[in-house]
Amino acid sequence: MSRLAVRPKRTEAMTTRDGVVLVADIWEPAEGGPYPVLLMRQAYGRGIGPALCYAPSAWYASHGFIVVMQDVRGRGDSGGPFELFRFEAQDGADTVAWAATLPNANGRVGMFGFSFQGTNQLLALSEPCPALRAVAPAMLGWDLRTDWAYENGAFPLRLNLGWATQLMTETARVTGDTAVQAELFAIGRALPLHGPTPGRPEFMRRLGHWGHYPGWADRPDDDAGWRAISPSAHLDAIVANQPAVLLVGGWYDSHLPGTLAAWHALHGRVPLRFVVGPWAHFPWDRRVGDRDFGAEAVTDIDQQQVAWFDRWLKGDAPPVSDSLGPESVVRLFDMGTASWREMTALPDATTPIWPSGSGRAAIDMRDGALAEALAAASEEYLVHDPSRPPAPCGGSFGLPPGPIDRHVTDSRSDVLTFTTEPFARPRILCGAVTLQLDVESDAAAFDLHATLSVVTTAGAAYPLAEGYGSFAADQSPCRLPMRATCVTLRPGERLRLSVAAACFPAFAINPGNGTRPWDAALDSLRVITLKVRTGTGTESVLHLPLAPASEELPS
Repeated sequence: MSRLAVRPKRTEAMTTRDGVVLVADIWEPAEGGPYPVLLMRQAYGRGIGPALCYAPSAWYASHGFIVVMQDVRGRGDSGGPFELFRFEAQDGADTVAWAATLPNANGRVGMFGFSFQGTNQLLALSEPCPALRAVAPAMLGWDLRTDWAYENGAFPLRLNLGWATQLMTETARVTGDTAVQAELFAIGRALPLHGPTPGRPEFMRRLGHWGHYPGWADRPDDDAGWRAISPSAHLDAIVANQPAVLLVGGWYDSHLPGTLAAWHALHGRVPLRFVVGPWAHFPWDRRVGDRDFGAEAVTDIDQQQVAWFDRWLKGDAPPVSDSLGPESVVRLFDMGTASWREMTALPDATTPIWPSGSGRAAIDMRDGALAEALAAASEEYLVHDPSRPPAPCGGSFGLPPGPIDRHVTDSRSDVLTFTTEPFARPRILCGAVTLQLDVESDAAAFDLHATLSVVTTAGAAYPLAEGYGSFAADQSPCRLPMRATCVTLRPGERLRLSVAAACFPAFAINPGNGTRPWDAALDSLRVITLKVRTGTGTESVLHLPLAPASEELPS
């Protein structure tokens, strides 16, 4: 289809069911129609629109869509208070109904966007939303408590504090308090992560009422508020709307667990396609961390979204009941071959790999082993000193994220490492990774940070999948879900499992006494010694989706 001329942007407003005015910018083709609507509901100002990860609004309009960029409640020029995710279901459904009736619209609406703008698409679908026929949520939260506010019970300090400060700054701007805006703007560019109470910095105690941070830290796990703002709690309602869903994720994205959870929940219940590139949260480009993944890694999500919305919003869109099978496709970027793989499901972690050592795995990287055969029982000691905690190095938690050589981090004496022998033939590692460790602690509580890396023939260790969790002393064995990955391992390369008891400031330091880490003062932190049992008679095992490269992946 040739590109269409696009009219100049215009601005329109609508009123929600409870009387709040929401403002949007609109682009549309200059002639022809009727056209479907593509909607993005922005929390950062509609002027930003799709700029971080997508082509401009006018580009989408030139492909035969009416494009609507809306300020959500309490943002930009829209009225009402901004309360994180609280109104996204009802306001999203109201906006879809309004957008479907715009002049020259064909009555069908699609939504796209990532992060906050990804989650709010699924929340809109939690209400009856017949006009919303297709969505393309990227890098989203599915269960806001377990895959956004927390990770396996641990508090992602830097991510939560940084994002909350960003949102608070915009709230101060919208409400006209320029002094608070200026203070928060400066704080957001140099977060005070090393104060007396890192999880409760002084500025947050003074200004926390401007945002959600204190509420997220203090809200009980079983509080109904989590369910109200989480798509996971509305799965049946989402499925009842029968949307066609294009999910987009990144191997190094902080929100990959939520995107994976959405895939597993929706797979087989709605038309679904899942695309995972080698990207962090943004940008979606070929260069990530220390690696250049080549031209194949440059994002083509714009083109895929146009094709997706063409299929489901234009002409004679196929009935959903005829499309559950063919549309259930997974497209994954293989970071070893720098190419894309297509399959119908994510492989399971079915290959057990056992860590072992002689007791010196924290001191000598040659000591700890990973093998597909059980070794003799051993005990490895991991001493966590809160005055010098290991920091993130690339991966999903580092700044910058991505494949950054971990060799210096892995050589620390407070990091256990277990490494395979060099592979004699190519292997494919594709799917989710899970670690279980038999741990004894001398403290009431502790944390575990696990990283799976590929060790190149030159000796660089590039992270592939990470997991972080908080545990009580009586929880052993500790089960730690890690992220997923996709990589073809070349002959001579190895896999390495690294285990530490902290990843600061990505996560708040566990004080070891049962106090919530985000409330812990520096003077309450204690040295923690962990004894990790490996080998025969223990429950320590790494589950990997590992197969010979000669075998076909599920197709």
